[in-house]
Amino acid sequence: MKIAVLPGDGIGTEIVAQAVKVLEALRKDGEKIELEYAHIGGAGYDAAGDPLPEATLKLSKESDAVLLGAVGGYQYDTLARPLRPEQGLLRIRKGLGLFANLRPARVYPELVNASTLRAEVVSGLDILILRELTGDIYFGQPRGIRTLDSGERQGFDTMHYSESEVRRIAHVGYQIALKRNKKLCSVDKANVLDTSMFWREIVTEVAKEYPQVETSHMYVDNAAMQLVRFPKQFDVILTGNIFGDILSDEASMLTGSIGMLPSASLDSNNKGLYEPSHGSAPDIAGKDIANPLATILSVAMMMQYTFGRADVSQRIETAVHKVLHQGLRTGDIFEAGMQKIGCSAMGDAVVKAL
Repeated sequence: MKIAVLPGDGIGTEIVAQAVKVLEALRKDGEKIELEYAHIGGAGYDAAGDPLPEATLKLSKESDAVLLGAVGGYQYDTLARPLRPEQGLLRIRKGLGLFANLRPARVYPELVNASTLRAEVVSGLDILILRELTGDIYFGQPRGIRTLDSGERQGFDTMHYSESEVRRIAHVGYQIALKRNKKLCSVDKANVLDTSMFWREIVTEVAKEYPQVETSHMYVDNAAMQLVRFPKQFDVILTGNIFGDILSDEASMLTGSIGMLPSASLDSNNKGLYEPSHGSAPDIAGKDIANPLATILSVAMMMQYTFGRADVSQRIETAVHKVLHQGLRTGDIFEAGMQKIGCSAMGDAVVKAL
């Protein structure tokens, strides 16, 4: 298993270090794991003047999977747009053809009280948001800032999806739904956007190939409301890039903390980039208080989806569950009666639980 390790910026270096502890523990147990490090984001800019240095993309293409921490930092906010850390993340997704972003939101029994919603609303919650990752308004052209004939300045972006892009992500959604509870809700804004009308038309066609799966459609504003009203009605949520970005962050808070949410971004051959759903959190960087569990659980997803090792994936998830059951908590999920520990200590606890 050749894994490119890209710690990135902020707390990225801290949380990735804990995930690497898990990988090294697995290696000691006999798994053949090879790790190689490279820069991305602000670290890439500092090292090579580029948020995605050529060497980083080359290593990522040559590796079987990529483990990424997070990108971004206040010190990069004044850089020109192409040089900002976030561009490195967008470019590596595009460069590796990672079109399917899987973001599970699961509420562990031990963390029911960490959610801001009532226990009966979130208890037992286990949903998966599938976000199309390489199309939509984030990549659409033309885009920019222009001056109109009236002299007024105007910002503009373009939302579009090709038929092949929608069909590709829809098939992934249905294949995942078949392995779960055979329910899929496609989220769009078809009452307003032509792109969404087209999205719904194609998803409806693909749905006919999966009669075993119960298909529903929902406008994104209603979906946002339903996620906090009755989230357990969902199993697999299929949606586009911008809606998926927003809804997955909302779903993260159902679990109590975005620090618990892993993610996988896959290509057509299940090669993937694995990262926590949260950002670089520069305000807490270097304080050893970040929650590394989302990153560790991203390694579990890596074992499942890229390497086909459901046994190893389950072992990692069981270790995380055991640590939570022991009452160990980082600050973001802490509650009275539990034991508060730091980022590094949490990594050590998971390794011990393995």
